[in-house]
Amino acid sequence: MQISQRAQNMPSSPIRKLARYADEAKRNGLHVYHLNIGQPDIKTPRCAFDALQDLDRDILEYSPSEGYKSLRTKLVSYYAEYGIDLSPDEIIITCGGSEAVQFAYMACLNPGDEIIVTDPSYANYMAFAISAGAIVKSVKTSIEDGFRLPPVSKFEEQITDKTKAILICNPNNPTGYLYTRKEMQQIRDLVKKHNLYLFSDEVYREFIYTKQPYISACHLEGIEENVVLIDSVSKRYSECGIRIGALITKNKEVRKAVMKFCQARLSPPLIGQLIAEASLSTPQEYMDEVYEEYLSRRNFLVDGLNKIDGVYSPTPMGAFYTMVKLPVDDAEKFCQWCLTDFSYEGQTLMMAPGSGFYTDPAEGRNEVRMAYVLNKEDLGKALFVLQKALEEYNKQNG
Repeated sequence: MQISQRAQNMPSSPIRKLARYADEAKRNGLHVYHLNIGQPDIKTPRCAFDALQDLDRDILEYSPSEGYKSLRTKLVSYYAEYGIDLSPDEIIITCGGSEAVQFAYMACLNPGDEIIVTDPSYANYMAFAISAGAIVKSVKTSIEDGFRLPPVSKFEEQITDKTKAILICNPNNPTGYLYTRKEMQQIRDLVKKHNLYLFSDEVYREFIYTKQPYISACHLEGIEENVVLIDSVSKRYSECGIRIGALITKNKEVRKAVMKFCQARLSPPLIGQLIAEASLSTPQEYMDEVYEEYLSRRNFLVDGLNKIDGVYSPTPMGAFYTMVKLPVDDAEKFCQWCLTDFSYEGQTLMMAPGSGFYTDPAEGRNEVRMAYVLNKEDLGKALFVLQKALEEYNKQNG
């Protein structure tokens, strides 16, 4: 018996692939600083727990396949605050942002169709494309210039008669890059010229660390029918575990197609929707405090990284990740070594190997993605452990 070719082609997640080594390190008594995954240590809003504790139901029933209308209606008001005009029918609730990406691919792409992403990009974009039988083509960006978007002509060079979509993440995971208004307008013109879908993952819109305005794909005039917006409450309210996301589009045919997949999986999580709806009433004070905390962590981590000999991190303008260049021959080998063969005073750290975020695994071999989701005290300890690990690793492999 053999597993499918699709399964064989599926890449392992760079974020979780070393988890078994981290688990073993913990069993051996080590404290592991997790910089590999975007799981914030920020407390979830109190109103989320209140909704859970106030749950008064006799049956935990299926919800509508598109999600509860009360949640979708409340989301309309949320998006209006960002200048995005929607109706509840244009919002479909999904099992996290990940399912929204999957459903967008399945509804809009045929096997063999091509989708263009920037390199590096969130690893699961590539994994989901394999699931849909689609082909990912990339436009390269570089850590040396802060992953700035290249000229739009580089996108056009990748377009063939099989190209059906461009996918962006804004602010970007894993780089923290924030698209400018000019760049978004150039992408709009390209989408319009070639009649492409624009999939836009905007789950980090609350975390923009610059005076530059947030430009949503939904703000772009003339391509309203082309845009499919991906969203999630996971990072906004530190609610990764409730698995509530959204797929948003004004394109009725796309919505009809997506609903077939929604009906096949029956319904999004009931309790998760109740929590998400309550969380939309989170006080602005909470959001302001979380924003300031991430900004402070970003500055602390990036400054600390760039003080370590041979290490370089650009300053991310959004989200809570940064790609980091390390003075090592193979970052994946180094990340695994940190978990299996190294400790400093009972501590080690886990990072996500950078190559897993590139369409070509030969790229990013000396890079890692770090998530600044730990408090500054732990980030400081992790930085010190990283410095010690690099010194010992390079001494052994010098």
